[in-house]
Formats: sequence, structure tokens, C-alpha cells
Amino acid sequence: MELTSNLKRTICDLFDVHADEKGVQRIVTPLEYPGSGDQIVIRVRPTKDGYKIDDNGEAALYASMAGGDVESDAVTRWVEETLCYSPATFSEDEVLSAIAADERLTAPYIFRVAEAAQQLFSIATARGSKKASDFRERLAAVMAETASTLGVAYRADVELPIAGGMKADYIIDHAVPLLVIAATNATRLLEAEVIHVQYRLENKPGFVLAIAESQTAVGKAQFERANYYTGKTVTFSESNLPKLIEQQLH
Repeated sequence: MELTSNLKRTICDLFDVHADEKGVQRIVTPLEYPGSGDQIVIRVRPTKDGYKIDDNGEAALYASMAGGDVESDAVTRWVEETLCYSPATFSEDEVLSAIAADERLTAPYIFRVAEAAQQLFSIATARGSKKASDFRERLAAVMAETASTLGVAYRADVELPIAGGMKADYIIDHAVPLLVIAATNATRLLEAEVIHVQYRLENKPGFVLAIAESQTAVGKAQFERANYYTGKTVTFSESNLPKLIEQQLH
């Protein structure tokens, strides 16, 4: 009996449960995203139909930040071939979730969603050697040509006058300076959001233009979110970027 009691205690200790707002339970599981050391966190949210168990979109976000591609063919096949046998689903907003109509299903579904989060991260980041991107070089060429055409000066790799030592890839000095951020990945896009918020909080003049090589490079959900937390977030276009810069300076 003592052994059983200790075993139960050990199993319970595997989970770190926190009560958040609106009845949401945040569960830190013992599972980790491969190679990152980050534990997988699952939320249990009460709904009119029972409980929603989800990863809050973190598996997709972490995979994107690690250079993965949650829109790859491998992920699509995994969703179609593996998740069809699981209570977990992967939504268009890149959230893994399951619905438990019976409270007794919440515990096993926490494991199933955490397992799916681990698999998604692994598949999205397990890619072959990637072709080196020339995104930065193409952006540099467009910035130089655009500045020359418009007759304006610009600076590259500029440390910004805000906390954290963050930098803009380019700045075009203007009544409202144009801060160009080359969002090569989800982490850099998040930095663009932080820069924008910092400038607003400190009432500094500046328009943050985040430019991603593609939505895939930063994650679709993160890309869509960024437009609410930057001046503007766009995908790179050699033909459209000069027009966008010109419009912003007038």
C-alpha cells in the first residue's frame, strides 16, 4: 500500500498545475519539445460542451522560432494520416486541441495533445539541409536602390534608443523615421513587435516596417498577429517594397 501511495504521489508530481483566469488550468507537463529543453504546457478551458484542452499555439510558434515549417508537406501528411486517429486536431490558427465532453477524459487528453505538440515540433523542424537564403542580400539591394531613387539617406544595422539593445536593420531618417526590420524568423518578428510597443510607450517617433521573407519563414499565425503590433508587416517583394517605402515617406 505504501508503494502505491508513493507511486501516485510521483505521478501527480509530474504535473505542475496553475489556475489562470476564467477557470483555465495551465498544466506544465513532463514532456519537452525535442532538443529545446522547454516543457510542453497545456491549457484546460471550461466550455459549454465540456473542456477544451489545447497547446495555445505554442508548438507551432516554437517550431517556427526554431526555423521549422508548420506548413510543410510533412506536417500536412502528419495531420491527415496521424491526427485522424487522435482526439487532437490542428486548426487553421495553428492550435492543437481536443474537446473532452466527459471530465474523466481531461487527463488522457492532456497527454494526447502534449504528445501531438511534441510530434508537430519534431516534424516541422526535422528538415533536410536548407538552401542558404539570399533574403538579406536582396533586401539590402532594394533598400540601396530605393534610397538612391528617392534621394534619401539611410543607415544600416542601427542600435535603437530603447532598452534591450535592439537594432533596426535599416533606418530612413524622416519626420517619422522609418525603421525597417528584416524578419528572418519568428524571433526577429517578435523583436519588431517589441520595438513598436517600446516606441509607443516612450512616445518616440518611428514607424516599424517588418519585412518577412515569407509567411512560412515566420509562421502564418505569428505573421498575422504582427500586423497588430507593428506599423506594418509584409512579405518581401522587390517590386512592391520601393512603392511602400515611398508612400510611407509622404
